[in-house]
Amino acid sequence: MNDRDQVPDSSADTAALYRTARTIRRFEETVEELTAANEIPGTVHLYIGEEAVATGVCAALRRDDLITSTHRGHGHVIAKGAALGPMLAELMGRATGLNRGRGGSMHVADLSLGVLGANGIVAGGVPFALGATWAAGQRSERRVAAAFFGDGGLAQGLLHECLNWAALWQLPVIFVCEDNGYAVSLAAAASAAGSPVDRARSYGMAAREVDGMDAEAVYVAARAAVDRARSGGGPSYLHMKTYRFRGHHHGEAVLKLAYRSQEEIARWQERDPVQLLADRLPREVWAAIDAEIEAHLQDALDYARNGPLPDPETATDYAYATGLVPRQGA
Repeated sequence: MNDRDQVPDSSADTAALYRTARTIRRFEETVEELTAANEIPGTVHLYIGEEAVATGVCAALRRDDLITSTHRGHGHVIAKGAALGPMLAELMGRATGLNRGRGGSMHVADLSLGVLGANGIVAGGVPFALGATWAAGQRSERRVAAAFFGDGGLAQGLLHECLNWAALWQLPVIFVCEDNGYAVSLAAAASAAGSPVDRARSYGMAAREVDGMDAEAVYVAARAAVDRARSGGGPSYLHMKTYRFRGHHHGEAVLKLAYRSQEEIARWQERDPVQLLADRLPREVWAAIDAEIEAHLQDALDYARNGPLPDPETATDYAYATGLVPRQGA
């Protein structure tokens, strides 16, 4: 029996997953257009093609659960429930953004939703998940964290330290490797020896490979890992086989890199994660969802464009902590 066979036969559940995945896809396509028009400064790392991973994992989490993200983090933040208007405003550098225009694309966060931040350092957000769940445990809170990282992070010593400590301390952390085949332009097979799943199992935790193009399969695997973590069973490792349909970043097309063939991209696009979900729904259902998303996106774009740029006089605000919070009993 595969993951897809274990998914409850509920069009309502599939519709919810489709809504999230389609929202991410259309948000990213909008971001792509805005970046090309220079309304979003710099470059962005698009999540197009990988939507099933964030969609399925975050659907298995509670609102008060935690996630840590990556430089390719828009999809994670949206799947966790962030408002599109303030998020788009953040990417456009507006004071009305989620982080007042200070974080931008690679460091967007929403602590009210347990989003501890995207992170421009490879696997750099993973230790935040350990610290946050340990702290929650000290307060007798059963909060689970999903730590997203790419296949390039498998070569980072920091990640393996985190796998080790999470297993030793039995922390409720789900390690989610989004293996899209390439760390920038380096093939995953050329950067990590052996099996990542076997390596995670060697730390004594549950580990498995998952079809990262199928949001329902992702949800089933994530649900089991979350239940295990919340019940005190410790961490899990999920290796998501997925694929990005765009380049490493928006500017890659200008560089004319040739590390992937068009045939390879086309093969993966045959299993488009958004289309897979649409194919499981009646046309009238997904069409209605699409129309709602378009209206929502237009409202978000209006909100972002109408937001003011930060006042230069406040450039140093929020750069430093305002003071230490004393420990109880200190």
